[in-house]
Amino acid sequence: MGLLAGTAILIAALLALPVVSVLASFLSGAGDTWAHLAATALPRYVLNTALLLVLVACGVVSIGVVSAWLVTAYRFPGRDLLEWALLLPVAMPAYVMAYAYTDWLQFTGPVQSALRGLTGWQAREYWFPEVRSLPGAAVMLSFALYPYVYLVARTAFHDLSRSAIEAGRLAGYGALGAFARVAVPLARPAIAAGTALALMETLADFGTVSYFAVEVFTTGIFKAWLSMGDSVAAAQLSSCLLGFVVLLLALERANRGRAAYYGPAPRRARPHQLHGGRALIAFVACAAPVVFGFALPALLLGSLAWDETMSVARLGALLANSFSIAALTAFIAVAAALVMAYAARLTRSPLVRGANRLAGLGYAVPGAVIAVGVLVPLGRLDNALAGWLEASFGMKPGLLLTGTIAALVYAYLVRLVAVSLQTTNAGLAKITPSMEDAARSLGATPAAALARVHVPLLAPSLATAALLVFVDVLKELPATFALRPFNFDTLAVEAYNLAKDERLAEAAAPSLAIIAAGLLPVIYVSKRYFQATRS
Repeated sequence: MGLLAGTAILIAALLALPVVSVLASFLSGAGDTWAHLAATALPRYVLNTALLLVLVACGVVSIGVVSAWLVTAYRFPGRDLLEWALLLPVAMPAYVMAYAYTDWLQFTGPVQSALRGLTGWQAREYWFPEVRSLPGAAVMLSFALYPYVYLVARTAFHDLSRSAIEAGRLAGYGALGAFARVAVPLARPAIAAGTALALMETLADFGTVSYFAVEVFTTGIFKAWLSMGDSVAAAQLSSCLLGFVVLLLALERANRGRAAYYGPAPRRARPHQLHGGRALIAFVACAAPVVFGFALPALLLGSLAWDETMSVARLGALLANSFSIAALTAFIAVAAALVMAYAARLTRSPLVRGANRLAGLGYAVPGAVIAVGVLVPLGRLDNALAGWLEASFGMKPGLLLTGTIAALVYAYLVRLVAVSLQTTNAGLAKITPSMEDAARSLGATPAAALARVHVPLLAPSLATAALLVFVDVLKELPATFALRPFNFDTLAVEAYNLAKDERLAEAAAPSLAIIAAGLLPVIYVSKRYFQATRS
């Protein structure tokens, strides 16, 4: 086995180690904490997590599929603007949206205050929906995650054959019947894939459910770990959460089955022009997710930030911490993905490809699970190193890795290398294999061919991968919250801590910084994607 292949397999093994350590937690036996959790809290975690998944699935499918069909099958005023604006909520993390709506909808907020002023009602004389609840968390997550379904559904609808729609019309279906009986069934595999991605992000969420005090697996993991001080019980809860992830992946694969479409490029159906009331309904239906999922929370946060200005020095320190660790992680993730992808291409080894697939599964693993998985092996390694140094040299160094930047970056890499690996693989697929042959015929080693030939050609793909990882690190909360070094806060952690202390106005500035950074990949992706698929 060559050096390149061996390096790729080693990287994949290191990235898979935290997940393996979590799964191995069941071998350690059930302690008192686990027995207590299983008897009291575990049924509640299972029920709440399942309810949250069902509600979010209904939300993202209804919003994503309807909006995708409207902008694809019809033309109406504002359609060209809305088809890319519908992606904007991706830049708005659900926990940030939760902070904005809590301030707006709580008892002392402007909505209920105006309602009492108009009606003269007092406290307990009227009913108002509680935003800090499981349904409230589901609404926040639905608005933040529906773009996963919208994007894949729009692609599927855009590629529908005109003959399929015409066949539906000949069968007597109207506009609604053609959508429900023809378009949706043909796009079902794509819709299922987008829904699965949204639900995996739901399982990974910590900020929203924690802030709303919804007891699900992610909040239970941190309670067992930080409040009860039992990392083994936290790992066992993490294994249960992994079971939900595996179930979602299995359901998505079963739904997709052997779905495949072959043949020449279809004659795409022409969008129908809408006028009058129908055009207004289509506009409102597509504009509502953008308004409630991005524009309104951004305006609310901007208003709060205007009234309560954060210290420039404090904001500068948060930006420096967040951007430096995001840039470091992005650089390492792209370098690791480049080695792994090029090794698989060059060696064509099933072992290397299998290792790459194993490492790529990290994106499906929630950040809370990864945090626990990183803590267990690093804690054991720290104890072993400390024991050896004390026995050999009389030194007592304490913890060398746990609670450091190295542990935090390691956790980020476990979850996000998959993003850079997929982007790098896509870029490599566009480079003809004859480039390697030409470089080798000129005497270049594999490393030289990679550095001098492939890296320049892959520059756009590598830049895209780095940008996606950079922004994901800025938004990542559970792993950062659990593993960050002492007195090292990021924008996400600062916003969460301030919001948890009901200092929502002070949380607005770091929240807006996260949103601003998240807009970069949204604008980049929408520009390239919609230019390529414009009807």
